[in-house]
Amino acid sequence: MPPRKAPTVRQRRLGAELRRLRERAGLGLTDAAPLLGTDRTTISNTESGRFGVSAERVRAWAAHYGASDHPYVEALAAMAGERSNGWWEDYRGELPAAALDLAELEHHAVAIRAVQIMHLPGLLQTEDYVRAVFAQAVPPPEASLARRQLSYRLRRRDVLGRPQPPMCTFMIHEAALRMVYGERATSLAQLSYLLDESERDNVHVRIIPFAAGGFPNAGSSTHYLSGPVTQLDTVQMETATGSAFVDAETPLGNYRAVLDRTQERSLGLRESRDFVRKIAQDI
Repeated sequence: MPPRKAPTVRQRRLGAELRRLRERAGLGLTDAAPLLGTDRTTISNTESGRFGVSAERVRAWAAHYGASDHPYVEALAAMAGERSNGWWEDYRGELPAAALDLAELEHHAVAIRAVQIMHLPGLLQTEDYVRAVFAQAVPPPEASLARRQLSYRLRRRDVLGRPQPPMCTFMIHEAALRMVYGERATSLAQLSYLLDESERDNVHVRIIPFAAGGFPNAGSSTHYLSGPVTQLDTVQMETATGSAFVDAETPLGNYRAVLDRTQERSLGLRESRDFVRKIAQDI
């Protein structure tokens, strides 16, 4: 199998999990190679995501490592068995790899929890709102790139309506609701769309009002994407230079605690809808 030039974050994650299994078994590359019937280079390239791996080999390696968590091993095997390209691959080479990685993670997530401070969630944005947000970019993108960025952002929304969609909880700060992007009509239509989407069975919108005061990690937006088992969860953070992905066990636990505490500060589902309606009247 030829090596990949640029493995995705999900492919790198599979390799990293295989490395963690090996290290938990107390095996170095030299020790593992004869046990697995391969060489150090193959193991290293597989663990870095540069080489693909079959579901059967994942199970075999996990057995040699003495891994006893069957749901976890089977989740890794399912990741290894993914062969079809997702819709986001249509944008490879045009948009940043991190953007495509986020779409791939959303596609495979069983649940999504997000905290949004200054923008409404990307999965709940209208076309006009997206245009207005993108118009603030410095420097502005070329027209052709802007069209591709818009197309990508709107296609991400499809994950909410697919069969067996992820269960989503969007915690949105009042600041994001009151920020006016574009014309007043754009903001009103966006708030109306937000209310409509909040009626989906798999979409919970919870508002964090100014009156709630401070809460953990209040300075940045956070996406927590849940895998089929907790060990395969991922956090995506927006930074000044792009997206950052976190998957180490301790930070994941900390982010879960942050989201739990933030949700405690947010309004209930019905109260949140009423709050959005009130802000729409104020705009």
